[in-house]
Amino acid sequence: MIERDLLPDFSAAAMAEVARIQAPATDRHSNVRDLTGLLWASIDNDDSRDLDQLTVAESHADRSVTILVAIADVDALVTKDSALDDYARHNTTSVYTVGDMFPMLPEKLSTDLTSLGEGQDRLAMVVEMVIAEDGAVLSSTLFRALVRNHAKLAYNSVAAWLAGETPAPERVKAVSGLDEQLHLQDRIAQRLKLRRHQCGALSLETIEPRAIFDGGVLTELRLEQKNRAKELIEDFMIAANRATVAYLKEKGVPSFRRVLRSPERWQRIMEVASRWGEHLPPEPDASALEAFLVKRRKADPLRFPDLSLTIVKLIGRGEYVLDQARGGSPEHFGLAVKDYTHSTAPNRRFPDLITQRLVKAALIDAPAPYKPEELKYLADHCTEKEDDAEKVERQLRKSASALLLESRIGQRFDAIVTGASDKGTWVRILEPPVEGKMVTGANGLDVGDRVRVELVRTDVERGYIDFVKVGS
Repeated sequence: MIERDLLPDFSAAAMAEVARIQAPATDRHSNVRDLTGLLWASIDNDDSRDLDQLTVAESHADRSVTILVAIADVDALVTKDSALDDYARHNTTSVYTVGDMFPMLPEKLSTDLTSLGEGQDRLAMVVEMVIAEDGAVLSSTLFRALVRNHAKLAYNSVAAWLAGETPAPERVKAVSGLDEQLHLQDRIAQRLKLRRHQCGALSLETIEPRAIFDGGVLTELRLEQKNRAKELIEDFMIAANRATVAYLKEKGVPSFRRVLRSPERWQRIMEVASRWGEHLPPEPDASALEAFLVKRRKADPLRFPDLSLTIVKLIGRGEYVLDQARGGSPEHFGLAVKDYTHSTAPNRRFPDLITQRLVKAALIDAPAPYKPEELKYLADHCTEKEDDAEKVERQLRKSASALLLESRIGQRFDAIVTGASDKGTWVRILEPPVEGKMVTGANGLDVGDRVRVELVRTDVERGYIDFVKVGS
């Protein structure tokens, strides 16, 4: 982290500020609604304690549904230009490594006083959206509220229950009406998802290995895959982020956008599609690419994550930009939208905290807390630090992978090329799902190619895993 100019420890000034904060924020002003009686619940990873969002839904006679997304009011305790804010502004994100998690905010805040923990009354920013039967957003607004999480739920157990594979989780059984509430939310999320993909949002399913330890010993890398519960939250957060942009745009407030530009390596994406006899248009076209992805998922679901990884690498990285326009906005190619931001995880990401402050000012028609030139700098800075954090996380994953493979030197594996540039060629093997460098035999290989490789060296400290090509 230090090599990447990320601060692993909080400053003395920041910790002194934390020590002075003894209770969650309270605000009884007339513009804060009391919504603690609604059936709010959180769905997150099993071990997550920094809970940023709650959701609840209400159906109507015309078959439309109101979705409410509550977002933790982190700004209520972490004020702009404070020592805590300075630290968060420097790192801009929590860093999740195999060895440990380095939070953007001290855990006294992020996992307690600014977290939407079960059974706790907390201030929140609420995004209210009315969703039509076809998944269209009929209207949306934002306001402040007091909320209470009635059940802390986990992705995997909720997903298995929604899929009919297991009984309802105990917390769902314990809260009256929560089972019907979650089924309603699941149905609306499916509507939103279908509409997004009809508009060209990409059906990507990347592989995310998670390190599993037994008594402090690394035993395996287990794949974390999408499921119904993760998609439910993902679809609601995408809708809430778009509603936030719409609100700020209506108020004429310059703000962040999260964009993914049209892929520069579209020609290579065309070549990948042509392997299966598919022909993509000569110019980047999200809808055409989505049609190809849907067809491949149906034809070969087991290997679809490999194709997804290839496309993700070729599309490129997302970034933050300043948008001051009332009209057209920069696009997010992967989501097929032109009005997207990050706003739903202010305990974990600084851009979301910035957006929260802009919204709170807009709600009371106060001057924006950031000038456009400051937002422009922060957009570039947040993009850079996000990249630095990802490199740290990737380095630790590589070290874990090297540790797992160090006893398997000389073994051969099927692999897919995941990176090819002047810096080298990288491949990912299927089991365990790890990535390494091709040290010989890489000539002529490009992203998406399949190859047979042999493991020749590992270096745990540096995270090096070296392969050579074998066979034709």
